[in-house]
Amino acid sequence: MSEGAHAAARLAVLRLVVTGFRNYGRAAMALDARPVVLVGENGAGKTNILEALSFLTPGRGLRGVRLSDVSTRDMSRDEAGQTTQPWGVAATVMTPDGTVDLGTGIGRTSDGDKRVVKVDGAAKSGSGVLGQFVRGLWLTPQMDRLFIEGAGGRRRFLDRMVLGFDAGHSSRVSSYEKAMRERTRLLAEDNWNASWLSALEGQMAEHGVAIALARTHLIGQLKAAIAEHEGPSDTAFPKAQVALASGFSDEVDARLGSAASVDVEDAYAARLKSARGRDAAAGRALEGPHRADMLVRHAPKNMDAQACSTGEQKALLIGLVLANARLHCASFGAPPLLLLDEVAAHLDARRRTALFDELERLGAQAWMTGTDASLFENLGDRAQLFNVAHGEITPQA
Repeated sequence: MSEGAHAAARLAVLRLVVTGFRNYGRAAMALDARPVVLVGENGAGKTNILEALSFLTPGRGLRGVRLSDVSTRDMSRDEAGQTTQPWGVAATVMTPDGTVDLGTGIGRTSDGDKRVVKVDGAAKSGSGVLGQFVRGLWLTPQMDRLFIEGAGGRRRFLDRMVLGFDAGHSSRVSSYEKAMRERTRLLAEDNWNASWLSALEGQMAEHGVAIALARTHLIGQLKAAIAEHEGPSDTAFPKAQVALASGFSDEVDARLGSAASVDVEDAYAARLKSARGRDAAAGRALEGPHRADMLVRHAPKNMDAQACSTGEQKALLIGLVLANARLHCASFGAPPLLLLDEVAAHLDARRRTALFDELERLGAQAWMTGTDASLFENLGDRAQLFNVAHGEITPQA
């Protein structure tokens, strides 16, 4: 599908209702498929709306918090610390396959707070099903430091991209980390249970190799999406060179692209077994996908992203998000929802114009926030503008 055809196959929120969510008792929005601009003072609740939208996708949302942390601040709690009232997000969503009503929120069970998901009124198990209907990418001010802080943030950024194409990726990461924590705990004991350690290392190998292969596949697809794109936005948002440092030893890493998965798993399990003493002394596993890193360079300058200026880093980051959006278009026939928090605040006029034009070419419903409506003037009637203040959202003409 060509970029010009994306507008015919849309993914867009046509109605949004949030209840008991952050600073909103209840708020409702009626929308069309155009980009959405939310304008208001800092602390008004603009980002909270983006977070609510992010819960329409699989995972823990834009902020990655506990379910109970999303509830309105003044909500009372019982003696067990559970919320006594639910929060909820409901939306009518236009998809390439038709319109669907989605709902998610918090529910009470004997085991504590639990995520509830409904599709056209029918309860579903887990948030993974949402990925069949809504795909979302987001960019927040906190991510502006992605290239200068530790590898953990870049891993999460990469894993979120993988999750957009592989709904099972998040559960594999969780299973791997759980097995790794249990192995570390056992290694801290005086007498190791060798059989149990081997079982845990087998789990780490199975999930860890699958995680690495999924990341490698996504990096390859992203490279292709970047290389194939030629457009006016390339000067504003320079192309990035991306690569993956897998976190494995050279011995295991060399097998990832050539050997059968089961052979790579055996090699990694053997490495873990031989490293028990070293890992016990370190108090952690020193090899594996939990130590992976996403490597990014400014291609036109042939410079590591970490060494680029703040403005160049922001442009590279936006360029990666746009490339990922194009990848979604190619894979699913429609662009994802783009949740862009304060995206225009530190862009000059040239880059703002390039961003808005690229969003129009993609045909994406981008949700953008800002404190200054003038930053979005170039959008004109290509976007719908809302004012956010004191937990209320008001459409502006």
